[in-house]
Amino acid sequence: MGASVAARPASTILLLRDGVRGPDDKGRGEIEVFMMVRHHEIEFSSGALVFPGGSVDAADREVIARGELHSGGEGSDEAGLSFRIAAIRETFEESGILLARPRGSKDLVEAKQAAKVAAKHRAALAERKTTFLEVLNESGMVLALDELVPYAHWVTPEGMPKRFDTWFFLAAAPPDQLGAHDGRESTDSLWLSPREAVAGGESGRFKLPFPTTRNLIKLGKQLSVKAALDDARGKPVVIVMPELTRLNGGRQLRIPIEAGYDGELFEM
Repeated sequence: MGASVAARPASTILLLRDGVRGPDDKGRGEIEVFMMVRHHEIEFSSGALVFPGGSVDAADREVIARGELHSGGEGSDEAGLSFRIAAIRETFEESGILLARPRGSKDLVEAKQAAKVAAKHRAALAERKTTFLEVLNESGMVLALDELVPYAHWVTPEGMPKRFDTWFFLAAAPPDQLGAHDGRESTDSLWLSPREAVAGGESGRFKLPFPTTRNLIKLGKQLSVKAALDDARGKPVVIVMPELTRLNGGRQLRIPIEAGYDGELFEM
């Protein structure tokens, strides 16, 4: 057996908003999460319904050195900061949603201003014609790292041809920033409840990766954005590296029960 492929650092954000309650609903609307359908020609997770995110870039570390360009990462080491910065950058590239504040402001950037930054820089950033450092400098933005709440940490099992060491973060979507797919890496985007996403995976409407399904089911237990963020804050995040097991001629995936998901063994 050849040497195991090193897991590549990556980040993703579950952007949340409270669903709108219909006139006939007795309770509040379900929590909603922003998701995207990956292009079928993308090598990794082609055609899958996923949260916005991607690999940590070497250029993300350039932003770390410029402390005036980010806030809220106190107590994090360089690796922790790079995961958070990559999460915000990738989400901006893929959805246009920007988790940042204008320099000198305590409030998140307004949707109209975020749209202007996206219109000017988003495509160039995705095409690597500019860097996130340059975008932040020119637009006068400070990354709101404090808006990210660590939620999960998954590592692709050894032996797989592509492996990722991925942090999942929760964040409340900035007001009125609705997001839109880029048409390159993703072909569709939508806000939907965890229940709807999981049901779509079961019916075949959506192709859902295993970690995405588990995190959707976990998130679906929360009734509001505030409840989800409050529940996740301060909780220890258990690393999940699924293990493939064989039992009675079938295959199962085992994940740590202490990670807090909907089970430990899952049929493949």
